Amino acid sequence: MLQPAVTKLQCTRLKQMCKILAFVLLAVSAFAQQLPDEDAIRIAEFYRLAAQIQDQIWPNWSKTLAPLLLVTDKAEFLTHHPAPPKDFTKIGEDVYARPRQFDTHLLATFPAFGPPAVIVIGQAQNTSAKSSTPWLITLMHEHFHQLQDSQPGYFDAVDTLDLKRSDTTGMWMLNYPFPYDRTDIMQSFSKLRDSLLKALAQTDPVEFNKVAADYIVQRKKTFAELSVKDHKYLSFQLWQEGIARYTQIKAAEAAAGYHPTTDYRALPDYEPFASLAARSRNETLAELKSADISKLKRGFVYSFGAAEGLLLDRLNSDWRSEYFKHLLSTDDLFEAKEK
Repeated sequence: MLQPAVTKLQCTRLKQMCKILAFVLLAVSAFAQQLPDEDAIRIAEFYRLAAQIQDQIWPNWSKTLAPLLLVTDKAEFLTHHPAPPKDFTKIGEDVYARPRQFDTHLLATFPAFGPPAVIVIGQAQNTSAKSSTPWLITLMHEHFHQLQDSQPGYFDAVDTLDLKRSDTTGMWMLNYPFPYDRTDIMQSFSKLRDSLLKALAQTDPVEFNKVAADYIVQRKKTFAELSVKDHKYLSFQLWQEGIARYTQIKAAEAAAGYHPTTDYRALPDYEPFASLAARSRNETLAELKSADISKLKRGFVYSFGAAEGLLLDRLNSDWRSEYFKHLLSTDDLFEAKEK
């Protein structure tokens, strides 16, 4: 029996159906794994925690958008974004997904899809946080970067630094050739570090004022030894990453009295926030005590800048209201105390 001939139109339709089927299969494969329950609980807890503590730390922080992109093995999940990109598919209430594109260990905040800046982060077990409560407090660090990025004039100020050279990717922020291992730089910052720790350890108010004043003078002298561009770069990193680590400490301490949800407390890696708060400050100061700028390189700015933030707390309890008036440098905050 002769089979009917396949027309050209039928062939075209068959090809179209194959393409549609392939797309459906790809989509099903990509999103078969919905947002894991534990990650959903952690993310919800982050937004609940932030709502309760953020304005205690920085004025009007709650007005800053906080989109978050969670990177899992197979997919990425976007939430709290005002305009999710078209390659994301809605899979739940304010949750969008697409096949994974970023590294599963990533921990960064940047305008991944254009403004606003997005926290791009791997699952707790895939980041340096390792478990739920440190992961949430790390998110507060990254959320602070969103507050920094949202300041009027921030990106223009970064451009004005004139440190990018030909780089248009933003990687210059990590790879700028600061002379970390130059002997005079190593010696100067080792002495400055010790002076900073000495000031923070002083409990007597009169003695504190003396050693803090000595630190400010030494700081100005040390920074004056840098080239103009090196000074701008280090000041920018201390303003940006150092104060973000400071904010992480303050967030942990503000969360000490936070009452998490039942679902969060039921997570297998749950740790009370008060436990993390009790050790957060000391861990950063211990990190600074052994910090070697020649070995840590840019990593030095985290503990050093955080410790400077803690010193500013004691020098001027209102300094945070001045912080954003001096974009990309905390120098003016110390020079005001020198005068």
